[in-house]
Amino acid sequence: MAQIRISNVRKEFGDFTAVESSSFTIEDGEFFMLLGPSGCGKTTTLRMMAGLELPTSGEIFIDGEEVSQKRASQRDIAFVFQMFALYPHMNVRGNISYPLKSQGMSRPAIRAKVAEVADILGIQGILDTPVGGLSGGDRQRVALGRAVVRDPKAFFMDEPLGALDAEFRERMAEELRALHDRMGATTVYVTHDQLEAMQMGDKIVVMNHGVVEQFGVPQDIYDWPATTFVAQFIGSPPMNLLAFDGTVTPGQDRVDLDGTTIGMPPILDGRGGKLILGVRPEYVSLHDDAGLRGRVAATEYLGTTQIVTVDTGRGRVKARLPSTDAPRVGANVGLRLDPRTVTLFDAATGMALRSRANEGVLAHG
Repeated sequence: MAQIRISNVRKEFGDFTAVESSSFTIEDGEFFMLLGPSGCGKTTTLRMMAGLELPTSGEIFIDGEEVSQKRASQRDIAFVFQMFALYPHMNVRGNISYPLKSQGMSRPAIRAKVAEVADILGIQGILDTPVGGLSGGDRQRVALGRAVVRDPKAFFMDEPLGALDAEFRERMAEELRALHDRMGATTVYVTHDQLEAMQMGDKIVVMNHGVVEQFGVPQDIYDWPATTFVAQFIGSPPMNLLAFDGTVTPGQDRVDLDGTTIGMPPILDGRGGKLILGVRPEYVSLHDDAGLRGRVAATEYLGTTQIVTVDTGRGRVKARLPSTDAPRVGANVGLRLDPRTVTLFDAATGMALRSRANEGVLAHG
């Protein structure tokens, strides 16, 4: 398997820039997620890594070798597409064995390798079945088998679960992660589904409009978003963002919000003007004596928890609360924010201000 390094890679299509000078490293054996909304540049980035698109500028290294101008066939990678891309005139065995036949491998070696891959994927019983009659989940396993059978340096997957229904998606996500763990393969996976990325990935790159917004492990990206875009894209519900005018100086650990003092990790960057205070819904609680107040606009029951939406003078705030706490719609409530989890953003740039809590995360990203 292989380390993959992207250095200042840029892709232009005429006057349109699909990917802006992106740089990140995928370590050997990682399950790496390229995450973002449609049109953000994640699939273009993957296609450049795979050799299906050539970058306008920048370098791509696979296993230490610079490959940015090499064809896909010269990169020793396997690609799994969203729509399976199986050969309809072949059965399962024929589809899986096709790459090995193309390489000129002997028939006994092919039979042994196909049997090994079928055992890993649990499809031994359908090897002689035509692919046209298979379920979506089985067809995806066959597509994976055709990629796995070659023992490539890396697997590239472009929304491979996108064509499956919700039940199959969840099951196949678990199987894909388990398969990765057994094989120790370097895997690069494109998705627009942030829950899928958080569930499966060792590392995540979050992209928007061709720009890498943040790069890191899922927990760091969730807890300490580098930009307001990441804060809103990651999380369900997303991070609460409250705009205000103010000034912060290095070492400051509280701000004034409508006459209420809100604690936060000590700030390392001084900034003045329009700022945004961010906090995740699970770190918002209701307290009668809290100074930040608002009116309950809605409650959403989720079983053991509920989402309570509160309208404040600074905008809507969502709180994730136990289902036993049941404020009525229209009630005036006080909101307390956990000061250990607050992030400040510069409203003009959308960038997070460095604090004692997020300094290491932002430096890494």
